[in-house]
Amino acid sequence: MGSEELAEIEGRIQDIFRALSNGFQKLEKIKDSNRQSRQLEELTDKMRECKRLIKEYDRELKESDYKNDPDTSKILNEKKQSMIKELNSYVALKKQYATNLENKRVDLFEGPGEGFVEDNSLLASNMTNQQLMDHGNHMMDETDQALGRAQKVVHETVAVGTETAAALKAQTEQMSRIVNELDSIHFSIKKASQLVKEIGRQVATDRCIMALLFLIVIGVIAIIIVKIVNPHNKDIRDIPGLAPPVPARKLLWNSI
Repeated sequence: MGSEELAEIEGRIQDIFRALSNGFQKLEKIKDSNRQSRQLEELTDKMRECKRLIKEYDRELKESDYKNDPDTSKILNEKKQSMIKELNSYVALKKQYATNLENKRVDLFEGPGEGFVEDNSLLASNMTNQQLMDHGNHMMDETDQALGRAQKVVHETVAVGTETAAALKAQTEQMSRIVNELDSIHFSIKKASQLVKEIGRQVATDRCIMALLFLIVIGVIAIIIVKIVNPHNKDIRDIPGLAPPVPARKLLWNSI
């Protein structure tokens, strides 16, 4: 019964290995990074299932070890080590793809359980506890660095936003001052236009008065000239200061 169980588990593991091989071949043909990430997640699930089956295989092997002869036990252990190595190769290949994609989400998803065969029951001969701790510390350092970079980007974004808001505020205030100055200039131009119109009207009125005075002066001068030229003109004798003087002797005679 133990040999049949081991054979069944081995068959299921080999099926998963074939699926992993086909999956990574398909992954090489995918160009879109999002589809590659989804493909890696599917392959990750298959490797997790393969790890579980290898651990089950190891448990069955230990339970039936007393029933098997040394040669059979050696062959079965060699199969187990061969399956562990093959799974390790797929894990390494998966890590390589994840690094090339720089997909932090996949890295965080895998977390400490990324090395499916890094379990002490499977890789005790390949990795010590200190190496496991160092590997965990290294992953934590990488995560801290990623968080630090993200925090730096956030601070830089906030600083740029603050500077942009300050610049927009200064430009808004400058535009307000320009609008106020334009309003003042428009008001000054309007007042100047009104003043020019008033001055024009005043000048026109002064010109009319001057023209009228000029005509009066011309008329007076004309009368004076006519009176001098023709002193006996009766039409202008009644004008004060222009009537000819009455002879004194004639007035005296008339009185006698």
